[in-house]
Amino acid sequence: MVEELVTAGVTLASVGVVYAMAAARVVKQYERGVVFRLGRLRPEVRGAGFTMVVPFVDKLRKVNMQIVTMPVPAQEGITRDNVTVRVDAVVYFKVIDAADALVKVEDYKFAVSQMAQTSLRSIIGKSDLDDLLSNREKLNQGLELMIDSPSIGWGVQIDRVEIKDVSLPETMKRSMARQAEADRERRARIINADAELQASKKLAEAAGVMSEQPAALQLRLLQTVVAVAAEKNSTLVLPFPVELLRFLERAAPAPAAPAAPAAPAVSVAPAAPVAAVAPQPVQEQLPPAEPQSDPDSDGSISRQD
Repeated sequence: MVEELVTAGVTLASVGVVYAMAAARVVKQYERGVVFRLGRLRPEVRGAGFTMVVPFVDKLRKVNMQIVTMPVPAQEGITRDNVTVRVDAVVYFKVIDAADALVKVEDYKFAVSQMAQTSLRSIIGKSDLDDLLSNREKLNQGLELMIDSPSIGWGVQIDRVEIKDVSLPETMKRSMARQAEADRERRARIINADAELQASKKLAEAAGVMSEQPAALQLRLLQTVVAVAAEKNSTLVLPFPVELLRFLERAAPAPAAPAAPAAPAVSVAPAAPVAAVAPQPVQEQLPPAEPQSDPDSDGSISRQD
């Protein structure tokens, strides 16, 4: 009798251990457990830690509640200004309702991936090339809103969407490089012209000050000479200032000029008027023509004029 009781107790204990092992579940801190009993969803969601389920009746599905980083494959599209580009992005999302993520969508990760690719192609067609290159914050917000709207019913929340890279054709890259170079050249010319304008104004002010004080020009000349003389490999040609000559000319006394001897007075009688003689035309006197005579055979003479 005792042996039978011991055997029964051991059997019960073994069954209990097997049942406990089959019913015991451990849910990690970043997971949530969703229980299906005979295919029906249980309302309570199991939290982190040790939990028990009914073996062969309940089925526990664990859902990761961490933020998932999903890269979006590069999508090729045509922008609003007819430029072909390839754009890739990355999506950060997390599950906020474990039951909806398992029940309302077959595979929430695949669904989010397809929605992200479709939204990315749509946002490319609605944007200009300049917006894709320089105004990415606005595009990221629009892309996040497009993905987040349908995913709310899936128990998924889109945390952030970022456009990683925009690939352009080689011809477009060269055109943009030429445009940037021309813009840099334009800015450089504007800055140079502005500097010339400011320098001309300052030089005009300096010239006005130097015109009032001629000595300032001499001091400036000496400063220039000192600056040039600092270079040992230069030849300095010092011009003689005209202002110094004028200063010396004003400072020197004027010498007395010697008296010139008086010249003898010469009286000149007025000349008699001379009558103008008109030139006479010269006519060539030709001698009169003499008659020529030719002797004839009969001895007579014929006159020929």
